[in-house]
Amino acid sequence: MDTTTAQHIWRVDPEQYARHEERRGKRHAFEQIHPSHTALVVVDMVPFFCESSPYARGIVGNLNRLADGLRAAGGTTVWVLPSSNELAPSRIEFFGPDVAERYRRSGGEGELRSRLWSELAMQSGDLLLEKTAPSAFFPGSCALHEELTQLEIDTVLISGTVANVCCESTARDASTLGYRTVMVADANAALTDADLNATLHTFYRSFGDVRSTDELLALIGRAETMTR
Repeated sequence: MDTTTAQHIWRVDPEQYARHEERRGKRHAFEQIHPSHTALVVVDMVPFFCESSPYARGIVGNLNRLADGLRAAGGTTVWVLPSSNELAPSRIEFFGPDVAERYRRSGGEGELRSRLWSELAMQSGDLLLEKTAPSAFFPGSCALHEELTQLEIDTVLISGTVANVCCESTARDASTLGYRTVMVADANAALTDADLNATLHTFYRSFGDVRSTDELLALIGRAETMTR
């Protein structure tokens, strides 16, 4: 099995930063993170995607760092996996029967925890959920919104793979539901830098915020210091 990793070269266009700085007087919409009301949502980090993508393998370290930092500060980590439910006929028609079946089985079989990519450091207090649609927040597709509502979560950090498909779908729906939504630029993996950066551009421009792992860990650490 290929074990090489790769790091995306991500960017948000300076014009977009300038646009928001002029519009709202600051570069980032969400300048504070309240850990106890924050969830890291990790999308589709399963062997089906990680085995074939050096970029997906390349974000594992940042995912583990961010999960550890948020947990230590009292936040929540959620691992969301694809379900193996039958696809709608329209999706089978779209993909073709062979590819549709491959995607239907992409989440793997057996216990949910055993389906997660083995290098990810899940802990006993984390949430582990399945979704039946690209977006983990699409109504009826996943219990994510209900679980986070019970935990009084108002901020979500979206990460995982594939950035411009299920991660972006999840992030957009989170924003629509009223969450303070941040896409973690260097903890999302796509097939190419261009794919990732197109997603970051659109999301930052119209839906929420884009931050790096280091920036978010600094905000989490700052919040811890202020509550001591």
